[in-house]
Amino acid sequence: MTARRLWTLLGMLAGISLLASACGTPTAAPTEAPEAAATEAPATGGLQIPDVEAGKFNVAAVLIGPHDDGGWSQAHYEGLLFVENDVPNVHVAYIENVPEGAESEQVFRSLSRKGFDLILGTSFGYMDPMETVAGEFPDIMYIHISGYKSNTTNFGNLFGAMEDMKYLAGMLAGARAKADGNPKLGYMATFPIPEELRLGNAIALGMKKTCPECTMDVRWINTWHDPIKEREAAASLFDAGAQVVFTGADTPAVADVAQEKGKWGITYDWSGSCKVERCLTAPYWNWGPVYARITEGVIDGTYKAGWDYFDADSGGMGLFGFMAGETMTSGEASLPPEVITMVQSTLADMLAGTFTRFDVFAGEIKDNAGKVIVPAGEKIEQADIDQFPPGAPGLECKYCMYWWADGITSELPSLQ
Repeated sequence: MTARRLWTLLGMLAGISLLASACGTPTAAPTEAPEAAATEAPATGGLQIPDVEAGKFNVAAVLIGPHDDGGWSQAHYEGLLFVENDVPNVHVAYIENVPEGAESEQVFRSLSRKGFDLILGTSFGYMDPMETVAGEFPDIMYIHISGYKSNTTNFGNLFGAMEDMKYLAGMLAGARAKADGNPKLGYMATFPIPEELRLGNAIALGMKKTCPECTMDVRWINTWHDPIKEREAAASLFDAGAQVVFTGADTPAVADVAQEKGKWGITYDWSGSCKVERCLTAPYWNWGPVYARITEGVIDGTYKAGWDYFDADSGGMGLFGFMAGETMTSGEASLPPEVITMVQSTLADMLAGTFTRFDVFAGEIKDNAGKVIVPAGEKIEQADIDQFPPGAPGLECKYCMYWWADGITSELPSLQ
């Protein structure tokens, strides 16, 4: 099986098993399905399709989990709220708990028939269904978050360099583990796709900056949103000896388990996810400014669908405890002053645009078998971040992200 086919298959298998569904605008979700929506229910597995508002530019987001999941989907939901409040004459709506694969294709088609002008798909496995529907509705703009495809006309790819914030969080986690006298970290990863590999590698590279002796174990949970499975995997990593555990999934379960075990969890996605005392920090998304930029560009005809990958200077992401107006967590504040200074300085460079995702992965980088992957003086390129070897046609990569960085004790499954 080729790398590209494997990647696509993994994405399509990433369906969430939640069957409950609802939809509506962020300000008022309907309690009863209107007649028009009810007639479409059989084609969308019973999911209620929201309506457009006449005379307005209509934006819809398709969410993999509930809009109040405390993580990934909630961050997108709040991004919609930002657009509704910030961009004039815009109506926004969402539909949640949409499984990846064939059912999502019907949802995208139904939203298109309703007349939405801009449709956002917020999960990796929506990529191929969105591509199909975009070909049927050339006058609608479709934006897929994550993934790697674009038709460069009305189907665009969007993502951000969360590796920036994971790198900084790795610095904090390494310093915390070292200060606690237990140089072991854990990473609760979702699926073996490039997104999760680059984030795991960014964590490890940051970890080594503050704790050269630290190691990190990885567990695959094969879900984006499953609170029970997330708790179980977090507990397994803590019980195996990890002092600090990261999550690549949606809920704050990792911090809740850390609270119970007197260790440290690092949540993800949403700025409000880091609530309990034993939450060390949270790399999070701030989709509002990004979605507003795209919406305004689509309205005035200046936005071009393609590969839109933003860095920290976009304002599209943050690190909890270190952004303007935030207070450090107890776990951060008690770290050595030189670590805090390092994180603050690197973050400032990121926000100024002078330290980017390519600087995170600047050589020399060795893999966990001691092989030099990126030589000193060289940096990876975008295709290396996005692609398994050898890369998709037209997106071939040199340092393709199918390796674990030094310090990660786990192995990757074979691509063959």
